[in-house]
Amino acid sequence: MLRSFFIGLGIFAMILGLECMVVDQANLRSDTATQQRIPGSPEVAASRKIVPPEWAPWSLLSAGAVTIIYSISLPKRYGIAG
Repeated sequence: MLRSFFIGLGIFAMILGLECMVVDQANLRSDTATQQRIPGSPEVAASRKIVPPEWAPWSLLSAGAVTIIYSISLPKRYGIAG
């Protein structure tokens, strides 16, 4: 059970690292700001801009790979069936 959790965590980190490598920035917009506006007023959407730092893609990829490799090799090393 714990082994599969760490494998999933490693895969998630690798996918997030690949996404950070492809995307330059992400703009998040809240729908609640547009739903609660007064009719006739200009639409003001609350948005948030996320820019991943330069080190994020490679760090997430390497941490995910190390986590996957370690969690796969851990049961063989200690004789735990799984």
